[in-house]
Amino acid sequence: MKKLRFIVTAALFAWAGPSLAQNYPNKPITLIVPFAAGGPSDSIGRLIGRSMSETLGQQIVIENVAGAGGAAGAARVAKAPADGYTLLIHHVALSAGASLYKNPGYDTVTAFEPVGLVNYGPFVLISKKDLPSQNLKDLLARLRTEGPKTNVAHAGVGSGSHLCGLMLGQALGTSFNYVPYRGTGPALNDVVGGQVDLLCDQTTNALPQIQAATVKPFGVTSLQPIPQLPNLPTVASEIPGFDLSVWHGVYAPKGTPKETIERLNAALQKALADAEIQRRFTDLGTLLFPAGQRSPAALQAKLESEVKHWAAVAKAAGVEPQ
Repeated sequence: MKKLRFIVTAALFAWAGPSLAQNYPNKPITLIVPFAAGGPSDSIGRLIGRSMSETLGQQIVIENVAGAGGAAGAARVAKAPADGYTLLIHHVALSAGASLYKNPGYDTVTAFEPVGLVNYGPFVLISKKDLPSQNLKDLLARLRTEGPKTNVAHAGVGSGSHLCGLMLGQALGTSFNYVPYRGTGPALNDVVGGQVDLLCDQTTNALPQIQAATVKPFGVTSLQPIPQLPNLPTVASEIPGFDLSVWHGVYAPKGTPKETIERLNAALQKALADAEIQRRFTDLGTLLFPAGQRSPAALQAKLESEVKHWAAVAKAAGVEPQ
């Protein structure tokens, strides 16, 4: 009799699974941003979240879960029910964290169902206004001799801003005095206020402050200048080959039904096809992945490739997992 009950129960769950997925969503969805409000990931999450809410017919609520360079928010999503109601938007730090944290609370490659790729773009190396250096060449010469005395802000170990600082220090043969924050939003505020010297920030966050002349820009981390800052040199012009991009993807917990992932990807694709959203991304100095490269499979391949890349970078830099 118990065996019969078990078989019937299992059959009911097997029947209900696809049915529930087909009725998805029937309540609000939480999109976890693993950094503080006001930062670049927060801005991008809110941009796409509004459009996806309209497409899905349910509100997407942004929740900022900052800490551990984005690992705290990622762990929250990895442990959430696999029903499509808790999502994650994360950037390059998700892949790098696999080499920088001994136990982030999840396996980076296997803990998530990829939904789709969003955008990519360079960092901008900026400083407080009264930093003595006037151009990129002078700044790098200064850092080579005064690196350990230089306060470099970042959004936590493993964050994109931290990775940028690590790569810069490695290229210059020096180290910095790192000052961690819960996101680049508050870090940027302290650069503007003159409390810290330098920050590698995403263009999505830094451009408004550069345009308002509240910070001093020195270079972008892409191999080519960007249209929004045409007169700003590339870091690669002084450090050949220096190339670092930040990219965002959307994820769900492992085991989320395929039908749900497909609905989410379709809503994401529609958001990124919106002309107004495309204009906002352009204004912020970031690029969208082409439509054919935004699939769940493309995001999974990107994640796995980047995990390997950052493992090599961390090893070369002599970084010990925390």
